[in-house]
Amino acid sequence: MTAVVPTAAPPGPSSPPTPTSLAGTAAAPVQPWSRRATWTVRAIGIAAVVSVGFTVWLGLWVTPPDQVMGNYVRLVYVHPAVAWISLYVSFGLGFVASLLWLWPRTRARRWDRLAAASMEVSVVYTALMLVTGSIWGRTTWGVWWAWDARLTFSALLLVLLLGYLALRQVPADPDTRARRSAIAALVAAVDVPIIHFSVNWWATLHQKASILTPSGHTDIHGSMAWTMLLGFVAFTLVYVYQLCLRARIELLRERLEGEELHTALTERQAEAGLARPTAAVVAAGVAPVAAPGSPDTPGGMQP
Repeated sequence: MTAVVPTAAPPGPSSPPTPTSLAGTAAAPVQPWSRRATWTVRAIGIAAVVSVGFTVWLGLWVTPPDQVMGNYVRLVYVHPAVAWISLYVSFGLGFVASLLWLWPRTRARRWDRLAAASMEVSVVYTALMLVTGSIWGRTTWGVWWAWDARLTFSALLLVLLLGYLALRQVPADPDTRARRSAIAALVAAVDVPIIHFSVNWWATLHQKASILTPSGHTDIHGSMAWTMLLGFVAFTLVYVYQLCLRARIELLRERLEGEELHTALTERQAEAGLARPTAAVVAAGVAPVAAPGSPDTPGGMQP
């Protein structure tokens, strides 16, 4: 009797391709958010909108103007909160996630995904910090921009963050991209303590700490203090909502890359006229049969 060598059936339209990773293994499909996670993110978004609305109402119509700055003092309800998110929350989370990815015992794709999402949101808040600070500087210093130490290093941080995002777009396998990005995040982190202590290290135009001084007291009281505190909470909720959505987009992007890679491999195999062996055939050690007309057909020649 003639032994029949099993071959893999070509994928039909009813069986969609399985995403594969760069290592050739099947990639785990992206599961949609659970109902609890969906409602949690929605609740955070609603809370962010409500808290921002209350901050605007209190900041514009309830709190009094300043004796010196007048109504321009209302920027204090926005600028410090934006700087808080930019320097400490979003960048800080991206820095910690990068460290966790670099550490071999905690290395996981989710840390790189979280770092990428947080760093991208940090770009938005760093730009807002510079814009609101420039408006405030125009009213107090008389100029839109000054090469002050804190302003200069804040602008440098924005450049470093943009470089981080550009580095993630360089073609590379996921592990190489994650390693490069994590190292870039560690390099950019050197700038954050310089920004924080610049008003103490140099004689700068920027005012020193007034919300919470080193001695522990604050120079803002009453309704202004409560409105500022609400602004911190509001922008933190906005950041968390943006982070959740951006992390989800990053997860979907990874799935799309896996599907594109699988499609490209399938097309190359189809061009070569080779049938892919099934898992059972590979486990049995049976070689796949080349397509008719291939130089690898028995006899060594095309019919």
